Amino acid sequence: AAPLLVSGFYLYELAIKGRSAPKRWFGVRVVTPSGAPPGLVRAVIREGVGRWGIPLGVAYAIWHFTGAFPDLGILAALSGVFLLGEATTIALDGRRRTLHDRLSGTFVIDSSYSRWNPQNGFHPATHEVYWDQSGEWQSSPQWTDEDDLIAAIVLTPEVRYPRRSLWLWVRQHPGLTLLIVSLSSIAMVLGTFVGTQVYIQGQANQREFKQQDNEVFLALVSKLAPNATSKGDDRQGAILALGTVRDPRAIPLLVDLLGQVETATLIETTQQALVNKGPEALPYLRRMNQALRNDLDSLRRGTNQQEQAIAALRLRATQRAIAKILTIYSGQIHDADLSRIDLGQSLSGPAQFTLILDQADLSGLHFRSTNLIGASLKGARFYGPGEDQYWGTYDDWMANLSGADLKAANLTGAFLSNISMNRVSLIRAVLNRADMSRSRLSGANFSSAKLIRANLRQAILEGAILTGADLANANLTQTNLRNARLVRVSALGAQLRSAELTGSDWRGADLSGADLGQANLQRADLSSSRLVGANLSGTQLQNANLRGADLSLTDLRGAELKGADFLGATFVPLTINSPDQFIKRPPTPNQTVYLQGVNFTQAKNLNSEQLNFICKQGGQHPRCH
Repeated sequence: AAPLLVSGFYLYELAIKGRSAPKRWFGVRVVTPSGAPPGLVRAVIREGVGRWGIPLGVAYAIWHFTGAFPDLGILAALSGVFLLGEATTIALDGRRRTLHDRLSGTFVIDSSYSRWNPQNGFHPATHEVYWDQSGEWQSSPQWTDEDDLIAAIVLTPEVRYPRRSLWLWVRQHPGLTLLIVSLSSIAMVLGTFVGTQVYIQGQANQREFKQQDNEVFLALVSKLAPNATSKGDDRQGAILALGTVRDPRAIPLLVDLLGQVETATLIETTQQALVNKGPEALPYLRRMNQALRNDLDSLRRGTNQQEQAIAALRLRATQRAIAKILTIYSGQIHDADLSRIDLGQSLSGPAQFTLILDQADLSGLHFRSTNLIGASLKGARFYGPGEDQYWGTYDDWMANLSGADLKAANLTGAFLSNISMNRVSLIRAVLNRADMSRSRLSGANFSSAKLIRANLRQAILEGAILTGADLANANLTQTNLRNARLVRVSALGAQLRSAELTGSDWRGADLSGADLGQANLQRADLSSSRLVGANLSGTQLQNANLRGADLSLTDLRGAELKGADFLGATFVPLTINSPDQFIKRPPTPNQTVYLQGVNFTQAKNLNSEQLNFICKQGGQHPRCH
């Protein structure tokens, strides 16, 4: 839209006023032979046909119907040449008009003639003065007296205004012009010669270096051939040297070699050589890791223990190489694909491995369906600003952990905000103080995970499993936990204000002191849960199951209780003190404010004892009257 608006405004100004912004800057304007602005038709012919249409059309035709197509660089060069050629047609016209001016019948004059009078009037077509003192155009002088005419011819001096042009300046300064042209020509010739020599020498040096690298590569490969007589130390040196050569064939060769060598020493040497290649080796290591994982699974079905041990060592080599590269280049790799690989913990056998990437910057990496069991990722960062270094923009680096297996992983203090973690397995994982705000965790499994003081604000946990998880003092404000399973979860002091908890399962959960104000708990199952001192003010509890729940000191003011089931629910804490108890519990106050004005009219399964307590506390029910 911007080019159309700018072009339209340009044509409008040219048609109505005879000048655009650039013409005002240079003090010129466009007029017709009568001195009027050109009008829309002339402006379109002048700009659309003459200035741009013909030059660009000719350039495109030559480019399209010759061997230059489809090189856009040649099209751009041809367009520039023809546009310049059209502009130089001003030198071929006696009235200093270009081709587009002749086509449209317009003239370009100095803006100073905007107030016309006999002293500065100028006819653009005849170069003669034909203006009266009022500034109006006259086709010819209107003299009333022959003597006045003679006097005007004799006494009026001829007024000539030099026209500004490059050709006029050249004629006035021939010596300086010749010097400038000569120096420019010499500079162009020398520049072309020097540039050509530099290019030729650069190409020659590049070919020479490439030849040297090729010779070095072939010499190293010859030492690794199966029929080579090289000793173990020579083979190790050749492998390490391959990790430093600048040859694109080195990485595939080293990865293939890793899948063939059988001694632990050569396996470790090859792994170190791949680490030296840096992030470029990651795609090859990923494929080798997947292949070795498959081989190891197949070998475990057999009885050849030696082959199993070698395959395990090779797999560990790929794991260690990937871990080292991610550590060394932390914060420099943001788009690597490490999906469906095995980086899981192994604590048995000679190939023991534990992935440790504490405090690493893993933002932007893809770990979809990756095995990260037992990994240590304390303080790791999975989300960061993009190249513009501004948060929340289109180029942010966001890791993807969807489907990853993070059982028993340690993610204490990790930064997991805004990333995709759908269907991730975090069984028994440690996520204390982790930031998962606004992350997508639909279908995630947090069974028995520790989420103490974790930040899950505005996260999507729809259908997630948090059975037995510890959510003490966690922040779940405005979190979506629709149909989530939170059986026997411990959420003491958790913040669940305005959370979406429709259909969630809280059976046997401990929500003592939790803040569920304004939350949506419709059809939620809170049976046998502990809600001592919890805040349920303004909560949607329609058709919720509160059977056997402990609602002692629970704030229900403003809650919607239509269809809520209170069978066996406790509203009063037990304060029975044993005779030998040293510290006595204080007696429950007779009157509290937590049930004042609460409407229990449409609640279900309230017994007489519960109703008596509700009525005494100021609750509303038909039987309270």
